[in-house]
Amino acid sequence: MEIPGRCPGLSNFAPLGLGVTSSRASVCMSLDRKTFLRRFGAGSFGLVAAAALPGEETKNPPPALSRSNGPLPRFDARDPESFWSAVRAQFSFEPGLTYFNTGGLGPAPQSVLAAAADLTAQLQKKSEHGHERYRGARATVAKFLGAAPEEIAFVRNATEGNAIVAAGLKLGAGDEVIFETHAHPGGSFPWLHQEKLRGVKVKLFEPDPLDPADNIARIAALLSPRTRVVQVSHVTAPTGIVMPVAAIARVCRERGIWFHIDGAQTAGMIPVSVRELGGDSYATSGHKWWGGPLETGVLWIRRERLDDVTPPLVGAHSGEIDSHALPAKFSLAATAERYEYGTRNVAAVVGLAEAAQFQERIGRDRIAARGRELAQRVRAGLAAIKGIEILTPAAAELSASMITFRAAALSYDKLFERLFKGHGLRCRPVSEQDLNAIRVSTHLFNSPAECDALVAAVGKILRA
Repeated sequence: MEIPGRCPGLSNFAPLGLGVTSSRASVCMSLDRKTFLRRFGAGSFGLVAAAALPGEETKNPPPALSRSNGPLPRFDARDPESFWSAVRAQFSFEPGLTYFNTGGLGPAPQSVLAAAADLTAQLQKKSEHGHERYRGARATVAKFLGAAPEEIAFVRNATEGNAIVAAGLKLGAGDEVIFETHAHPGGSFPWLHQEKLRGVKVKLFEPDPLDPADNIARIAALLSPRTRVVQVSHVTAPTGIVMPVAAIARVCRERGIWFHIDGAQTAGMIPVSVRELGGDSYATSGHKWWGGPLETGVLWIRRERLDDVTPPLVGAHSGEIDSHALPAKFSLAATAERYEYGTRNVAAVVGLAEAAQFQERIGRDRIAARGRELAQRVRAGLAAIKGIEILTPAAAELSASMITFRAAALSYDKLFERLFKGHGLRCRPVSEQDLNAIRVSTHLFNSPAECDALVAAVGKILRA
């Protein structure tokens, strides 16, 4: 497969046509991002704690873990900021840091960190794995996602869930897979690998930021008798387009096509009920909007379709044998536990369950509304700045808690650097598809004052 020297841009999001079939765009997206991170990750920007924030000494030790920093008060619509300040107090941030990158990596509240650390310490005292605790965690997490416990597998992240589906479906040379050009590498790489390994044909469509129906039409235009799989990001990572997944699911179901949803950006941002979405499978990460520990994620496969996805890896806990002595007959677990194998970090999974309960205590609809409200505040402020172009859709049905924008007068890398190093504002650079942009994620710990500070900093930088 040819990889061009430069990827095509998306000037003003002009539609590129319905019949795009090249997989070059997703490859280029990931290469651009990798180049950016390699260039700036430990150098100019100090993205891995190399650079001190303004007025902040990095030698300060972190605070000791506690279950929480006090109970949450009852929400009072007459004084909502008191409630959200109490939510913010459940998180520990470095002094001087304002964090707007939950779409990349979300912080965990203190109760989650403590739950994982406490269980780790308990198990280490007896040198036990604690796998029996999966049952309660599985029930909690399944309820959070609107699934049955037997339909979910604990994986390390959305990437692993996507990869299990890509590798496990019974596909052959010439079978077609459709997904969008804005797919994250965790969503595109598994299919590009199958393209090389099994001759699967990848076909791409450009997501429309203006019309949900047109996204359905763009997928429909690529369908053929050889189409076996359609995958979409529930919310696209570069610009935060909310895709009409339920409607896409109906199109796929009518044609007998497997529909997989990359939900890395939605679980924890907006309420999700995977069965109501209508797809066949859904993968998400716990370490973003959900607020779970690192290396936590969930793969959901509709119960009646489990046998359609062969586990690419199996081991202890994936199934059972009919004898205690080999040779013996092996059979897979009847549930999605077939995709889990070997000794696992149960403390992290218990932390993920605590993160689900933390969100339930706040209210998932309340969290979604808060994130959207703050994103709209950022949008309104940026729209008043000359030379700013906002790439995220304005329509409520197409947007949620992310805003992506670019400045005509300053490249994304320089703007990112000045926001981070000069103002302590941690956003996310967007190099994918030559978008030359900055992404802002607004979540339950952010405040209106932080959003206003971001807008003011952008204006000050562009006036300098």
